[in-house]
Amino acid sequence: MKIAHVIGARPQFIKAATISRELKNYPHISEVLIHTGQHYDTNMSDIFFKQLHIPEPHYNLEVGSASHGKQTGLMLERIEKVLIDEQPDWLITYGDTNSTVAGSLAAAKLHIPSAHVEAGLRSYNRKMPEEINRIATDHISDLLFAPTQNAMKILDKEGLGTIARFSGDVMYDSILFYSALVNEAHRPPILRKISKYYLATIHRPENTDNPQRLQNIFNVFSELDLPVILPLHPRTQKLVNSIKYSDNLHILDPVGYLEIIYLLKHSTKVLTDSGGLQKEAYFMKKPCITLRDQTEWIETLDGNWNFIVAANKQKIMEKIGVTEFGPLHNAFGDGHAGRRIIQDILNYPATNRGESES
Repeated sequence: MKIAHVIGARPQFIKAATISRELKNYPHISEVLIHTGQHYDTNMSDIFFKQLHIPEPHYNLEVGSASHGKQTGLMLERIEKVLIDEQPDWLITYGDTNSTVAGSLAAAKLHIPSAHVEAGLRSYNRKMPEEINRIATDHISDLLFAPTQNAMKILDKEGLGTIARFSGDVMYDSILFYSALVNEAHRPPILRKISKYYLATIHRPENTDNPQRLQNIFNVFSELDLPVILPLHPRTQKLVNSIKYSDNLHILDPVGYLEIIYLLKHSTKVLTDSGGLQKEAYFMKKPCITLRDQTEWIETLDGNWNFIVAANKQKIMEKIGVTEFGPLHNAFGDGHAGRRIIQDILNYPATNRGESES
């Protein structure tokens, strides 16, 4: 049996590492790792493969940055060629990027069964490209792995309940596994002079494509009561030259996953627009301030562990001061999502999907 993965962005590397690690228990299954090249610089890509012990990709499609249409089209063309050459029995896609929807669509056109890991998430904001990607992917995949029971309910409402499975969240598997590997070697140098701080990340277009909104966020970072450490996404880094901020904000180059876990573990609170970091903060019992207008991870909102504040200075200042928190709920599974996903794929009934179209 052969399973192919399509990945292209840092969160997908982490999710695929969980599945790849589980596949080592099945000698009869071979893997094909297809990296679209959506994240392509060393700090955003290569270091993740080394730290996460993921095999080097069998294919790097080197698509790089482009408009959504062009990038997705190039991915679709190049993924299709790989799938024709490799003829995998299954394709696994992850999350909600252009790499996700391109991989799922290429598989569907070639009648190759596909599984979507992290299915059923909805922001109900179709201005987000991620929302379009996740809806399309869910509706053309053969198996849908939902990280939460709320995601299962959404898939059922959309008529996809028969192919949906509650797997739990592979990111929970990941944080349990990799947090045990983090040590002082992963301590970023900035922590030699800062011991108490907030950890921040920004990369969503709703923030980075709006200069005034981005400036508002940086203004707040400049005025917070603790230093803010901000490992900066390359697409945001290009915009910083036109943004004003004080020396309370410490901007870092992108760091590896183990360094992020170290920073998260030792932080006081988190300010982010990242879906992944919202969850990781929750897993590690770190309060989170989400710099977006909504979240797909509504489970994290219980007990004051996460607040949605957009770029509103008053709300950020108000919520950063919250000190009372409720109990954490085990909404994301038991830490064995990877095992459950592989077992469900292996148990999925074999079907003859016909010959591929010309």
